[in-house]
Amino acid sequence: MTRSITSVALFCGSNTGLGETYQHAARTLGTDIGRRGITLVFGGTHKGLMGIVADAVLAAGGQAHGIITQRLAGLGHLHPGLTRSEIVPTLRQRKERMATLADAFIAMPGGIGTLEEFMEAWTMNQLGELDKPAGLYDVSGYYQPFMGFVDHMIEQGFLPPAHRKGIVVSPESATLLDGLAEFERVTVPKWL
Repeated sequence: MTRSITSVALFCGSNTGLGETYQHAARTLGTDIGRRGITLVFGGTHKGLMGIVADAVLAAGGQAHGIITQRLAGLGHLHPGLTRSEIVPTLRQRKERMATLADAFIAMPGGIGTLEEFMEAWTMNQLGELDKPAGLYDVSGYYQPFMGFVDHMIEQGFLPPAHRKGIVVSPESATLLDGLAEFERVTVPKWL
């Protein structure tokens, strides 16, 4: 069964990372999202990888829906060219709104906020609060250390092995988007 993915929430860096690799990957992902007619739901800033993905979505004829906190909007971080923008009081409300609007989640390389947002989406899926696939855009092996830690959780008896399949992981944006559409929810209970 193929899922209908009409919108995807993106978690990624508000910085660009080292070199051009992450920026190129951000443009590729944004172009793929826009060409597929998928609405980008993201943190609403023009900064870092977030801004690059949004610009690429818009350049490809797609729609970008930004949700930003009042504090960040007040600092001038709101992307001025979005299809739609929302300003919310808190980060928690921003994440809740993104989860409501999205059919799936993608994390690109980023910092602690990116990882926290992704982990919350994966956890809600694991607990059955959501049935929306979550994927890692594994640019240049960025998420391999994280997946190694996931394997360590499994080896130490804190995560059932089947739950490793609760994340779609790909170094290619098109393959990642296809994987999200083909994702089958893991139904193995989380308790060992």
